[in-house]
Amino acid sequence: MVAVPHPGTPEYASMLRYAWRVCAVASLGLILIGVAGSTLNVALPVVVRHFRAGPLESGWILLSYLLVMTASMVFFGRVADLLGRRETYLVGFALFTAASLLAGFAPGVWFLVAMRVLQAAAAAMILANGAVIITDAFPPDRLSQGMGVYIGTLSVAQLAGPTLGGFIAEAAGWQWIFWVNVPAGIVAVVWGALTLRKVPRGPRRPVDALGNALIFAALCAALLALSEAGSRGLSSPVVYGGAALFAALVPLIVLVERRAAHPVLDLRLFAGRVLVFGNLSSFCNALARAALVLLAALYFQAARGVDAFTAGVSVLPVAVGMAVASPVAGVLRASPYLITVGGSLLSSLGLGLLALFADPATPYWIIGVALFLAGCGSGTFLTGNTTLMMRALPSDSLGVVNGLRVMIMNVGIVLSVGLSLSLLTSSVSAGVRDQVYAGTLAKLSPVAVDHLMSGFRATYVVLFAVAVLGTLCAMLAKAPARPR
Repeated sequence: MVAVPHPGTPEYASMLRYAWRVCAVASLGLILIGVAGSTLNVALPVVVRHFRAGPLESGWILLSYLLVMTASMVFFGRVADLLGRRETYLVGFALFTAASLLAGFAPGVWFLVAMRVLQAAAAAMILANGAVIITDAFPPDRLSQGMGVYIGTLSVAQLAGPTLGGFIAEAAGWQWIFWVNVPAGIVAVVWGALTLRKVPRGPRRPVDALGNALIFAALCAALLALSEAGSRGLSSPVVYGGAALFAALVPLIVLVERRAAHPVLDLRLFAGRVLVFGNLSSFCNALARAALVLLAALYFQAARGVDAFTAGVSVLPVAVGMAVASPVAGVLRASPYLITVGGSLLSSLGLGLLALFADPATPYWIIGVALFLAGCGSGTFLTGNTTLMMRALPSDSLGVVNGLRVMIMNVGIVLSVGLSLSLLTSSVSAGVRDQVYAGTLAKLSPVAVDHLMSGFRATYVVLFAVAVLGTLCAMLAKAPARPR
């Protein structure tokens, strides 16, 4: 660990200036990833209509990205410990830029999925190291401020992303949803190379290839079962097969990881109460919030019949709430524990309102308030929980354990999208599910829209229940009082 200069000294001021430059570089990476995700959430119907994609293909345009990013997060955390965080971070920027360029030239839907996989690997390189780079750069007494700005940039990306995605899809074509990342990616590579300092590499330990492969296979099985349930119903043999494979792989993963010399899921590092319940609350919060923008965008397009640009504007309260709450939470004098619990409660309240009032005839201001509260809760929770967790991580394995922390959160994100799409589309007949993804169901019949709305309400009820469970876990994440 680098010695921290005393506040008020020139060395401390120099350290703080460098820390904010690092925060700016890391935040740009988060903006790239946030924009890439939020623009496609809104513009997905335009892409689906262009490729004439079916429900399974439509789901995997989103799920492939989330799956690969999640499964490779810890792997790239280990790679960064071995090869250098700066180097891994910059390679991630370069690969993300190249994949975005190629995605715009996709001749077919599966080529687009392949480019999304490359984007996901690059995003994992960036996400697995962003919070670690910031934690290394900031003095402990300013870490909460830096983390608040860092998380807040994700809010800015999600603020601009839906409107930008809807506008680009309608005005310039779906290709520009990906090409807009290219100039920003080039700036990120150059700026990062000039700003980030090299840091000592970690000990050379082997990568747990078997563990990574098993986790990837388990997530693939779970997502395949969820997406197939949404496209063909629960009676499909693929649903049973995927669920059975997932159930068989989970105990195998635990057995393999307990015997591995350097496991990707090192359960010994999560023996502390803060890390156990902090990760559980993070998982639940991600599961409850991750699909919110996608669900809202589909609601406005498929149920209310608006275009992609109008839908993008309509979901802005989520990102506005995050953009307002994240930096405010970073400067509050309350403990990260209280900020985490408060954010989780706000998220639960927003989702509860959506479950109560989801209907095409509901005045927009009610939906907007619910989305804003959910966004405020997510921004507050992410700032508090990230700060709480980073303070509790062991310094000698910071990269790999932070990668594991982010991976657990992203498992929630992956399952959130898969579960939400499956619950939503199971409410309508198989013959019209294509039109849900294409955003054209509102033009079909009022009866089909009524069926879809029952799916929206059921989905929001499930997400609300998960958010409440996350709040209980957040409450249990308080460190035990030290004996006097």
